[in-house]
Amino acid sequence: MLYRRWPQRDDLLLVTLAKFWQPIAVPDTGGLRDDAVGFLRNADADRASMITLMSVQLVDYFRDTGTSLEELRDTLITPGQATAFEMIVARAVERGELPDVPRSSRVVNLPLDLLRHEMFMTMRAVPEESIVEIVDEVWLPLLLGLPGTSPTTSV
Repeated sequence: MLYRRWPQRDDLLLVTLAKFWQPIAVPDTGGLRDDAVGFLRNADADRASMITLMSVQLVDYFRDTGTSLEELRDTLITPGQATAFEMIVARAVERGELPDVPRSSRVVNLPLDLLRHEMFMTMRAVPEESIVEIVDEVWLPLLLGLPGTSPTTSV
């Protein structure tokens, strides 16, 4: 019966995910740090159980189709729409918290990448202290160019 409406497994998966994969609320607290921590909290609350379930349930799908979770995610987002962290950084620039300089997408979006990595590695929600550490000890020093974060610094 399902195959009459959705002849390909991919079609059914995309329709199902589009229905349940809602955007994560991007807070506007008036501060860069609080916006970033708030968004990661929202992402963790909204996605932790879904991402771990998807990673287990969709392994065969990704293997059979030769696709990845990244490609699946990209089909669910609106092309050209700013990411949550692009919005957070843009607001911080408008408020004068950050200089208006070019930043790589990798640096801007790093907090969500680190949160996702933590979810996949632990297969559970990310603890509050890890969320704060991602923002305070990794992302903000990188964004603000604080000492010790220069690409030329040796490790």
